Amino acid sequence: MNKTFNLLFFIKKNKIKADGTAPIYLRITIDGVPKEISAKRNIQLDRWDNKLQKVIGSSTEVKTLNAYLKTLEQQVYEAHHQVLKDKEQATSSILKAKLQGTDKRQRMLVPIFQDHNNKIKELVGKEYAPGTLERYTTSLKHTIEFMKWKYNVSDIDITKIDHAFISDYEFWLRSVRNCANNTAVKYIKNFNKIIKICLANDWLDKNPFANYKSKIKEVERVYLNEEEIQAIIEKDFKTERLSLVRDIFLFSCFTGLAYIDVKNLTKSHISYGIDGEKWIFTHRQKTESASKIPILPVTQMIIDKYESHPQCINEDKLLPILSNQKMNAYLKEIAGVCEIEKELTFHIARHTFATTVTLTNGVPIESVSKMLGHKNLRTTQHYAKVLDRKVSEDMQILREKFINLNTVNSLHSNKKVK
Repeated sequence: MNKTFNLLFFIKKNKIKADGTAPIYLRITIDGVPKEISAKRNIQLDRWDNKLQKVIGSSTEVKTLNAYLKTLEQQVYEAHHQVLKDKEQATSSILKAKLQGTDKRQRMLVPIFQDHNNKIKELVGKEYAPGTLERYTTSLKHTIEFMKWKYNVSDIDITKIDHAFISDYEFWLRSVRNCANNTAVKYIKNFNKIIKICLANDWLDKNPFANYKSKIKEVERVYLNEEEIQAIIEKDFKTERLSLVRDIFLFSCFTGLAYIDVKNLTKSHISYGIDGEKWIFTHRQKTESASKIPILPVTQMIIDKYESHPQCINEDKLLPILSNQKMNAYLKEIAGVCEIEKELTFHIARHTFATTVTLTNGVPIESVSKMLGHKNLRTTQHYAKVLDRKVSEDMQILREKFINLNTVNSLHSNKKVK
């Protein structure tokens, strides 16, 4: 706590101008240490009252000037109060800096972004997947490249980031980097997280994303139909690697689990469900949401097939899964052998479970959403949109219902309106 704190307005007589006016100054003294600030106003010497520290007179101009000095004085008191509130040592230098706006520490974008990425790196395997770190690392790299392209700098003060910066960044992603719409939007979304960190720490007074709008375009999800699934099941592969990849892909088709979630499965994830049958109880690595999936006969056959596989025994894994890169490479071979004209990837299995295996066979969307581990039903509804066949089958049932009720015959029996 300061022992003394005084304010004093005075005329700087050693700076008298040619027109006879002199500048008004404010002296801040804390614990005997003075600092002077210009009030940026001039006055005739004979119009100044040293005792009352204000301009003499009753004109509108005089009243306005005295009110301005009073406001300046109030700003000093508020700055002093804020310093004490922040539990800082109040000095005349600090108050002067606050009033002149020179106390603000310059914060650069790249160190803040890098600090965020470093924290994610420390939590990989605990709260974040390796892919998350990779995405933010790439986002930082793109941000630096953009700043060099646009401003010829490798970093920027965060207070200089505005709506134009974001719009130009998105343009750069779409044009120079040739990113598709959804990719560009995701990079901007990653950048927005860094801005939110700055806002949360009160490093920014205004949100540069306030008027920014961008929308993810819905991508048509590729999935296998019943005939394509059956072709893969019935195909007799001559090589063990293709047979293994086929089995694990089918496992995902009948469980809806993503690659990383299949890879993480152990025998401990299998238990008996509410119906007394075997279920898979796990959590999605991507969202950490629970997935509870009843085991279908095809799924159980695959589990049994690899129960004694050396990799499963040595690594305590449910299935001897390969790397995602190898899985996708071999799946392209499988598509060719089975004459499937779709670019087969492991994630298509998850889409296939959602559509062909469950929704098409009448499993309610709420149940599908829960098995997929979706946090929002709207995410699952994207799959329902592509099922024209399901809509056709449902409407056929409705047609037959109306026919059985003789609704159509009753309408035919009515005479035409003349």
